[in-house]
Amino acid sequence: MQIISDILYGNFSIAYFLHDLNTFSVFFRLLLSFAAGGLIGLERGINSHPAGFRTHILICVAATLSTLTGQYICTYIAPSADPARLGAQIITGMGFIGAGTIFATGKHRIKGLTTAAGLWASACLGLTIGIGFYSAAFFAAVLIFLSLALLPKVEDIIYSKSHVLNIYVELADLPALKTLCNDMQNRGIEIIEKHISSTPAITSSGPAFHMSLKLPRTLNAKEFISGLELHSQVLFVEEI
Repeated sequence: MQIISDILYGNFSIAYFLHDLNTFSVFFRLLLSFAAGGLIGLERGINSHPAGFRTHILICVAATLSTLTGQYICTYIAPSADPARLGAQIITGMGFIGAGTIFATGKHRIKGLTTAAGLWASACLGLTIGIGFYSAAFFAAVLIFLSLALLPKVEDIIYSKSHVLNIYVELADLPALKTLCNDMQNRGIEIIEKHISSTPAITSSGPAFHMSLKLPRTLNAKEFISGLELHSQVLFVEEI
């Protein structure tokens, strides 16, 4: 038992080598960040998001390398230096990279927010691994992966039971709005809010609106939108 204890917790134990700055721990941390970044990026890549497998790996490994470099500087070159300075620059730089994945589609949807958050999380994960905080890195990697892979399904279940619907709709002309609103009210649909879109319509020169609706419990959101697509005055409609 004493031998096992020395191997695990002694001055030359596995834990010592993993937390000390040496060739073995450097390789292990970079390899771990490669695996963690790949795990997150794999989910993004499978679902065809802008930043996928390789991007997340590069960011996570680079963040780990940055932390290791800061630790090396403080240990061997300038003991009075701030080991967190390089890591802080990584966090700042990730804002620019993440912003590049966020865009507004032609159909008035914002996409890329989750991917940007995933990139930022990968960078933070790399910093955590780089400093040798393995337990936090492990649990964080698992939670980040579960958030990306499983929570969308949970969201779909929860949102499918919601009766509040936000839509973007393009109409043939302005009088068509009154006709559409009357049709909705006749079906028991409450119009919570409506306002004209600040950007021009996609399909025609007609007006475009954003509307918040509360559907009756007997009406399914998908069925409602499918019905709107067949409406004579509606040129384009989608949920936002």
